[in-house]
Amino acid sequence: MITMKDVAQVAGVSLGTVSNVMNHNASVSSENVEKVLNAARQLNYRVNNAARTLKTNTSRSIGLIIPNITNPFYPELARGVEDVANENGYTLFLCNNDRKVEKEKEYTNSLIEKNVDGLILIKTNMTAEHLMNIQK
Repeated sequence: MITMKDVAQVAGVSLGTVSNVMNHNASVSSENVEKVLNAARQLNYRVNNAARTLKTNTSRSIGLIIPNITNPFYPELARGVEDVANENGYTLFLCNNDRKVEKEKEYTNSLIEKNVDGLILIKTNMTAEHLMNIQK
């Protein structure tokens, strides 16, 4: 697996510079940004999101649990949430619970295990007590 250290070596810059470029830190000169991005492309570097999540305790992802994807309202809602999430650098996990509380609980637990930064529950069937217990 290609690491930021590999990118730094090929680009001829420090590891910190690569980190700043990958995290969109404005403190890097345009010349070094170009070097890093060219090296990353050359090496086919991909950001290790698992490592980033561990370091920052954020996943840049949110979960959306809807009751019924076949209802024409929900795909439009999901599209709007996805667009706003994407504009803000987040990935959206979309789950359909078929109006079943057990399925909703399973999705909720799975999304929390994936360390999502937030959950959007539409017309939830879970009790207030259960909802309070899933807070991080």
